[in-house]
Amino acid sequence: MGLFDKFKNALSSSGVQRLDISKRFSLDRHSFTGTMSKFHVATDQVTKEKFGLKLLDKEKTKLFRARFKGLKKPSEAAIGKQIIHPNVVVTHESGFTTTGQEYILMEYMDGPGLNVVIKNRDERIVKNRLAMIRIMAKALQAVHDAGFIHRDICPRNYICSKSLKDIKLIDFGLSVPDLPPYRQPGNRTGTPQYMSPEIVRRRPTDPRVDVFSFGVTVYRFLTWEHPWGSTDTSGVAALAHDSRPPTDILQHRPKLDPRLAKAVQDCLIVNPEKRMASCKRFMATIRSVEKEDVS
Repeated sequence: MGLFDKFKNALSSSGVQRLDISKRFSLDRHSFTGTMSKFHVATDQVTKEKFGLKLLDKEKTKLFRARFKGLKKPSEAAIGKQIIHPNVVVTHESGFTTTGQEYILMEYMDGPGLNVVIKNRDERIVKNRLAMIRIMAKALQAVHDAGFIHRDICPRNYICSKSLKDIKLIDFGLSVPDLPPYRQPGNRTGTPQYMSPEIVRRRPTDPRVDVFSFGVTVYRFLTWEHPWGSTDTSGVAALAHDSRPPTDILQHRPKLDPRLAKAVQDCLIVNPEKRMASCKRFMATIRSVEKEDVS
């Protein structure tokens, strides 16, 4: 048994998890601020292993949890621990620091977010792109198979390896169980540029909201462009998602395999009953696609 496992067992036996960050970890001088948390790269001072350390914003987390009062919604960490897949970042432990701040300790990926790759139009990733799209779909399907709706699928929540040959899904801060009480209208959370019309218009939801966001993400990954051509990151831009059709992906990539093009466009259909039903279906649709472009 390694030091990390012994530490976890000691915490479990005591029934209390209080992490003294400064004693256990060295934190990288850079931090990243998310919707409801701050993220640090933390190096274990004994093993020298790197982890992702997420410190939750107390007030923002409290406000979000208040939306589900009486439902006993599982925490972000509890959800993460239930989703076991090689392309979903591992949630190792969670609890509170000695200063009373809630934390989550997770697997660390050493590469850029997919949002950075897209912003930089990094051509190094092009040769691996089709394989990575399949991996992205499998990771999201794992979330749905575990009984959850991610609700914030976007390039920022897919992290690449340093080599740009692998990719993993992260962040269950806005995720909810795929159960009727959590599918009710009104919970308008997520990243506006990737929100499905159901969320924008406060309608009932289900896992197909993630399929829509996945479609926007893949569209951007394949073209570097947004389906609605908007750079506006406010909720106003999301109103276009059901008021005008997205630009046909073939206008940006005329040689794109038509099966892949149609699969992506089908993810963006406004009516969820007509939308691509699942990531499993998406993978089946592009199963025979061997390369992005046709000759």
